[in-house]
Amino acid sequence: MDAASRRVAVLQSRYQTADSADASPQVWIYCDQTSAAPGDHVRLFVSTNQPHYDVIALRDGVTPTVVWKSGKQDGLWQAAPVDCSVQGCDWTDTGVLFVAEDWPSGAYRLVARGLSGDGSVAVESEGLLLVRPSAEVQQQARGQGRLLLVASTCTWWAYNSWGGSNHYDGICGPNGDHYAPVVSLNRPFDKGFVSLPADAPRVRLPEPPAYGAPLRYPHMEWAYQTGHSRKYASAGWASYESHFWRWAERDGLAVDLIAQSDLVDHPEILPQYGCCAFVGHDEYWTWDMRDAVDDYVERGGRIARFAGNFLWQCRLDSAARQQTCHKYEAAQTDLMVRSDTPHLTTTAWEAPIVGRPGALTFGLEGSWGIYAGWGKCGVRGVRGFPLYRPDHWAFEGTGLGYGDLLGEPSGAFGYETDGLDYIIRHGLPEPAEGISVPEDLTILALGLATTGEVPGPEELDYPAFIGDMETKFIAQLRYGTDSAQACADTLRGNGMIVEFSKGTGKVFHAGSCNWVAGLTGIDPAIEQVTRTVLRQYLANG
Repeated sequence: MDAASRRVAVLQSRYQTADSADASPQVWIYCDQTSAAPGDHVRLFVSTNQPHYDVIALRDGVTPTVVWKSGKQDGLWQAAPVDCSVQGCDWTDTGVLFVAEDWPSGAYRLVARGLSGDGSVAVESEGLLLVRPSAEVQQQARGQGRLLLVASTCTWWAYNSWGGSNHYDGICGPNGDHYAPVVSLNRPFDKGFVSLPADAPRVRLPEPPAYGAPLRYPHMEWAYQTGHSRKYASAGWASYESHFWRWAERDGLAVDLIAQSDLVDHPEILPQYGCCAFVGHDEYWTWDMRDAVDDYVERGGRIARFAGNFLWQCRLDSAARQQTCHKYEAAQTDLMVRSDTPHLTTTAWEAPIVGRPGALTFGLEGSWGIYAGWGKCGVRGVRGFPLYRPDHWAFEGTGLGYGDLLGEPSGAFGYETDGLDYIIRHGLPEPAEGISVPEDLTILALGLATTGEVPGPEELDYPAFIGDMETKFIAQLRYGTDSAQACADTLRGNGMIVEFSKGTGKVFHAGSCNWVAGLTGIDPAIEQVTRTVLRQYLANG
C-alpha cells in the first residue's frame, strides 16, 4: 500500500450504508432485539437490491451450527436515511425469527444473502442475536458450575459506524464531520463486527517496529484493503468475545451469554451464577449496570474481568433503542449536567460531576491506562504483564516467577489497559495513598502504558492517529488543567492485574483488551491463568 492510501486508511472516516446510488449488489440486516430468550419472536429487517434473499441463523462456536433458514424471500430495497446512525433505519420488517425452546444460550450469526436472478449468492452481510439462557438453565447454573459471560454490547454500539456515525467520528454536526453523541441500535453492524477471517490483524502490533520505520497502523490498512470497518479491531463479537467463547468450549467450560443491557433489563439472571466474566473491550457502561455488578459482588458473586479500558458512562433509551455518550464535550452538550441527576452525565467515570471512579467496581481505571503496543505507545515495550506477586494462587501451574512476563508470546498486554496510581515498596507495587480503591486490593502484575502519542521524526506518511487528545482530557480531569506539566504527568499510564474482596464477593481483574489473544492456542500461560481463575471462582462463588 502506498503512502497516500495509508493516509486515507488511517485518517479518513468511512462507513457502510444502504446506498441507492451504489449499483453493486447489496444486502443488509438487523433485528429488533439485542438479546432474546427461548420462545421469543424476533423481527428481522432486511434490505437488498437483489431479486431475492434468504437468511441463515447459525450458533457461533468452534464449529458453527445452522439452526434456522428463512427460505427464499422476495427482495425489498430499503434505503438508509441520512440520520440512520442516530435515529435508526426505520425499515419495514421483512420476517420473524422464532427462537426455539431448545436453542442454547450463545451468539447467533444472522447471515443475509442477496440472491441474483439465477439463485446464486451475489452478496452477504451479517447481523447478530444473543440468546439468553432459559429459566430452567438459570436455575441449575450454580449446581452445574456454569459461567455467565456478559457481552460488551455498549462498546459494540459505540464503535459501529454503519450509516455514517459512531461515538468517535462521522457525519453529524453542522459541518457533517462530527461524532454522534447519540447512536441508534436499529441499524446493521459494520463489516467485521460479527465475524472475521483468522488472519485479521489485531490492534496491537504483532512485533516491535524497526527503529526509524514509518508510523503504521496495520489493522486499519488491512480494513481499507478488504472493505472491513476501520473499527473492527476495537469492538465487536468477532475480535473479542468470540475468542473467549471458543476457548471455553474447547476447554470444557459451560458458558451462557447475555448482553450488558440484560444486567438491568433482566436482573434475575446474574444472581443465578456463581461467577460472571467480562472479556475484551467493555469501555462503555451505564450507572445501573455498575449497580447490578456491585450488588452481585457484595452478595458473594465472583467477577473475572479479562478486559481493558473501563472509561465512559453512557445512557440507554430502551424504548428508542438509542445509546448516548457525549464524552469529551459532555460539560457543554449533555443536558444532564443541568438536571437534578448530574451524576448521570455521560463522560468519564472519574469526572468530578460523576464522581464514581472505576476502581470502586473493578479495582482499576481506564484513565490510568491506556495505550500499549500500537501507534507510538509502548510499541517496543512489554508484550506481557510483568509479574510482581507470582505466588498468588491465580498463577499456579504457570512456572512464572518475579519479573517474568505473563502473556508475552501472544501480546496479551495492550492495546488498551486499565491501571492505578501506585508506589513501589520493597520491590512490590501498592496503590498510592489517597486514591479510591477497595481496602484489600493487591497488585499482582504491572506494565507501562501511555495516554497518548508524542510526535517524532518517524511520522513520514501521516500524523499520529492517537495524538494527545486523551492526555489533555485526562489531565483536565485529574488536575483541572492541560498545562505542559499536567500532560507530562498524565502521559505515564500503566496496566495491571489485581484481585480484591468486596462484601462477601471477589473480583479478579486483568486490565487488558488483548488478553483474549492469548486464548487462541499460542499462549499456554494465559490459558492456564484464565482456567485457574474461572474454576476457583466457580467453585467458591
